Amino acid sequence: MGKPKIRVKNLNFYYGSTRTLKDVSLTIPEHHITALIGPSGCGKSTFLRTLNRLNDLIEDTHVSGEVLLDEKNIYDPDVDVIGLRKRVGMVFQRPNPFPMSIYDNVAYGPRIHGVKKKKDLDDIVERSLKAAALWDEVADRLKQSALGLSGGQQQRLCIARCLAVDPEVILMDEPSSALDPVSTLKIEELILSLKERYTIVIVTHNMQQAARVSDTTAFFLHGEIVECDETAVIFTRPRDQRTEDYITGRFG
Repeated sequence: MGKPKIRVKNLNFYYGSTRTLKDVSLTIPEHHITALIGPSGCGKSTFLRTLNRLNDLIEDTHVSGEVLLDEKNIYDPDVDVIGLRKRVGMVFQRPNPFPMSIYDNVAYGPRIHGVKKKKDLDDIVERSLKAAALWDEVADRLKQSALGLSGGQQQRLCIARCLAVDPEVILMDEPSSALDPVSTLKIEELILSLKERYTIVIVTHNMQQAARVSDTTAFFLHGEIVECDETAVIFTRPRDQRTEDYITGRFG
C-alpha cells in the first residue's frame, strides 16, 4: 500500500453532544487515491474536513483521537492551522471561483503566503493551470473573469488554485457531482494524473467513479467505517453484507 501519509486513530467528532464520527481509524497511503463512500449523512464529508481541521470553523464542535500527518498529530496545540491547510488542500462539491480574474484566482494563495514577484506568480499560475489541464483553454484570457468559465472549467480552476500553494494532500468533496458527464470524465482523468505528485482523498456518491479512480475504498455508515480495502476487493468481494448491499443499490 505504500508509506502512510495520514494515519487516523480512534477519531471521534461531536456536534455539541452528538457524536457523528465513532472511533474511526484509517490509514491513507502516500500517492494513493482513497475513496470514501456511503449514504448521505453517514459522516464522509465530516471526516474529510477533520483532515485539515475545517470543522474548527463550526461552533460547538470538538474531536478526540488523533490525525497523524507524517506522524505529527494535526490536533496538537502547537500546530499552525494555516500551514496545515496549505499542506492539505480542499476542493469542494460545487466550483467556487473567486469573483476575480482567472489569473488572480490561481495567484491568490501564493500571494497570501508571501510571493510578490510577478515572474514568480506568472510561473506558478502557468504551472498550476497546466497541472489542472486547463492552461490550453484559458492561456489567452487570464485577465478575464473566472465566473465566465463553464462549470467543469471552474472546477479545474479551483483545483489549480489548490495546487498553486504546493499541497501534499488534496481533499475532494464530491468534486464532479455538479458537472455533466463530459466534465466529470475530465475531472477523473485529472485526478488520476495528480496521483503521482499528491495524496488524494475523495468523497463520492458515484460508485462507478470510486471504482474508476481510487486505489483504496472505505465504506462509511452511521459515522463508522464498516470496512476498508483495495477498491477491487470492496467492489467484487466485500467482507460485510452491508457493503455489498450499498454497492449493489439495495439501500442508500
